[in-house]
Amino acid sequence: MSRATPFQMRFVHLDLKGAPPKVSYLSEVFPLLHALGANGLLIEYEDMFPYEGRLMLLRAKHAYSPSEVAEILRLAKLNELEVVPLVQTFGHMEFVLKHAAFAHLREVALFPNTLNPHEAESLALVKDMVDQIMGLHRGARWLHIGCDEVYYLGEGETSKQWLQQEQNSLAKLCLSHMQAVASHVLAQHPGTTPLVWDDMLRDIPQEQLKASGVPQLVEPVLWDYGADLDVHSKIFLMGKYQECGFQSLWAASAFKGATGASQALPPIEHHVRNHEQWLQVAVSGPVDTLQGIILTGWQRYDHFSVLCELLPVGIPSLAACLQSLVHGGFAEDVKLRVEHFLGVSSLEIMDTVSEGAGSFPGSDIHALVTQVSLHLRSSVDTLLERNRYVTGWFSPYHRRRKLIHPVMIQHIQPEALSLLSRWSNLVQQLEAALQLAFYPDTIEEWLEENVLPSMQRLQGLLQDLGEAAAPLPLPPPPSSCWDTGQNP
Repeated sequence: MSRATPFQMRFVHLDLKGAPPKVSYLSEVFPLLHALGANGLLIEYEDMFPYEGRLMLLRAKHAYSPSEVAEILRLAKLNELEVVPLVQTFGHMEFVLKHAAFAHLREVALFPNTLNPHEAESLALVKDMVDQIMGLHRGARWLHIGCDEVYYLGEGETSKQWLQQEQNSLAKLCLSHMQAVASHVLAQHPGTTPLVWDDMLRDIPQEQLKASGVPQLVEPVLWDYGADLDVHSKIFLMGKYQECGFQSLWAASAFKGATGASQALPPIEHHVRNHEQWLQVAVSGPVDTLQGIILTGWQRYDHFSVLCELLPVGIPSLAACLQSLVHGGFAEDVKLRVEHFLGVSSLEIMDTVSEGAGSFPGSDIHALVTQVSLHLRSSVDTLLERNRYVTGWFSPYHRRRKLIHPVMIQHIQPEALSLLSRWSNLVQQLEAALQLAFYPDTIEEWLEENVLPSMQRLQGLLQDLGEAAAPLPLPPPPSSCWDTGQNP
C-alpha cells in the first residue's frame, strides 16, 4: 500500500479570471474534491468579485453577486473545504490597471500588469480591495496577496529616480510594498495571515530579507509546476527562508494550466510527476516545515491571454494529483481509487488524456472537449490537405477561380458534408453541456478559439464547391435576320 502524505493541508486553486464556473456547477464539484482528499480552496476571484463603490468597474459582466459568494462559502463549509481568498496587490494587476480610472497607477505607463509602489493612491487602492474581499470572508485564517511576477518593477520613471539614491534597490522596493500590504492585513483583519507567492523573494540576499521584517508578516508559497522539479534546490530554499525568520512555508504544485498558454487537455503524467517531486521535497526537507500544498489550476496565464484547460477537463488530472498526495504516490492501488471516484474504466496518464465516459461532474464536457481537441482540426486538415481529390483537382488555385471538373464534386462534396454534419452535431452537444457549467462569454470564447477556425475552413470548402458547381449562365442566342426585321 502507498504511504501517508506529509501534506496535511491540500488546497485546490480556483482561478476565476477565465471560465469562472457557475455556482450550480461548483455545488457538484465540491463534494468530489472533499472525497478526493482536498480540505481547502484558494479562490482567486480577480474580476469575478462583486466589488462596490469606486471599485465596481472592476467587475466582469457575469461577476458573482455577494449572495453567490456567500453560497460558495456555504457550500465549501458544507464539504469541509476551508476557503482562502486571493487578491493580487502588486503584479498581475491587469484587471485593475487596464481601466482608464486607474491607468495612472501603472509602474510603466504602457503596461497594465504592475502597480506603481511609489504612489500613495496605489496602496489606498490595494487596501480597499483587501478590505472588500475580507468583508465577505470574515474569519478567514489566510489571505493570499499575490505579489508574483512583478514584471517591469523599477522601470517606471519614479522608480528609476528612486533607484539612483544610495541604499535603494529593486529588492528594497519590492519588500517595502509587501510589508505595507501585509501590515494592513494584519492590522485591520486580526487573525488573518497574508500568503505571498515566493518568486520575488528567491534571489533576495538572506540578510536583506531578514532585516526587512517581511518574514514576520507573511507566509511564502514556494511554487514550481515542473515535472522535473529540482528537489535539492527546493530544500535549500526552504532552509534559506527558515533562517530568514519565516515561521511557516507552503508549497504550490499544478494540476492544469501550467504546460502551455493555449493548452486544451492537461498532460496528466506531467502533473502527477510534479506532485511526486513535491512529496520528495516534503519528506526530505526539514520536518513539518511545509504546512500545506496548493494545487494550482490556472485558467489563463494572465488577464489578457487565452483560456487554457477548462476545470471539468482538468478534473481527472486533479483527482490523480490529490490522491497521489493523500497516499504518498501514484501506485496501482491509487490509480484504481481514482478510476472509481471518476467513474472511468481506465485512466491512462501516459496519453495526452484518457478518452471515454465518466460519471464525475462535467464528464460530458471532458469527453466532448477531448473529441474536439484531438480530432476536429486533424480531420479537417486531412480532408483539405491530404485528400487527393481536393489537393489534385480543387487546390487553392482552382478554388479562387471556381474551377472544377464536375465528376470531382461527387468525390469531395459527400465527404465534406458528412464531416460538417458530424462536427456540427458534436459541437451542439458540447455547447449545451458548457451552458450548464459556464457563462455565455466563456462558451463564446472557447468555441471561437478551438472550434470556429476548423469549422470555417470546412464551410469555406463547401461554399467554394457550391459556387464552382453552379451552372454557367447560358450564352445569348445567335443573332438572326428575324431579330432585326431585315429580309433574308
